[in-house]
Amino acid sequence: MAVRPPTMTDPHPIERLLEIMARLRDRERGCPWDIEQTFATIAPYTIEEAYEVADAIDRGDLAALKDELGDLLLQVVFHAQMAREQGAFAFADVVAAICDKMVRRHPHVFGDADIADAEAQTAAWEETKRREREAAGENDGSALAGISRGLPEWMRAIKLQKRAARVGFDWPGVQPVIAKLHEEIEEVRAEFAAKAAGDAQAQARLEDEIGDLLFVCANLARHAGVDPGAALRRANLKFEHRFRAMEALAQAEGRALAELDLDAQEALWDRAKAAGR
Repeated sequence: MAVRPPTMTDPHPIERLLEIMARLRDRERGCPWDIEQTFATIAPYTIEEAYEVADAIDRGDLAALKDELGDLLLQVVFHAQMAREQGAFAFADVVAAICDKMVRRHPHVFGDADIADAEAQTAAWEETKRREREAAGENDGSALAGISRGLPEWMRAIKLQKRAARVGFDWPGVQPVIAKLHEEIEEVRAEFAAKAAGDAQAQARLEDEIGDLLFVCANLARHAGVDPGAALRRANLKFEHRFRAMEALAQAEGRALAELDLDAQEALWDRAKAAGR
């Protein structure tokens, strides 16, 4: 299978990518690693690439975003190629399906429906999705129907909370959420005490209580209009920068961070934190 050489004015770049993917999966002349992959083995890479896209956006790095979007597109092409080999569907079917869906779910743009604002559009979008599920034979009438179980759990928590809020099941403001957060912290504290006292069942209860605590944290983020995934990415990045600065400070003094006691490490942390302000 010949693959066309790249050109700066290629009018059909996606066709070249499809050709490359087909060649990589060629049973006789392809790449051994690509050939042995399945939907299940590629799925983690697909998720990883989506996070790489989010990271490039967080960093405001448009050059990196271009590369990461390409990596993410490759994942779509990879799955489509494997499906084509099985006679299920091809890349063109994926494109046609999403085009049809976007037109169907935007009747105010591609039809003559009248939608006043973004909030009304969100409600209309959910109603269209509900009708689509009914047409597909799904009979789950719950307000929570259609929320994927394959989502990262923090994202699934937010979606569950938003759906519940649409039917009025929500905190009236942020203060009750904060109060609930304190309540959950105390319950976690109690289970830690029970575990320390030798309660054999405390570990399972501790997992439940920490889950409740994280769920309330997600709810707090939702009320604040904050994406918990983005917030945690920033917290991770902040921690990494400060910790690396601690290591550098210790090294500059001729010491290894691991050799210092906790008080000395905390002193370096405070110095790194102050330097980063």
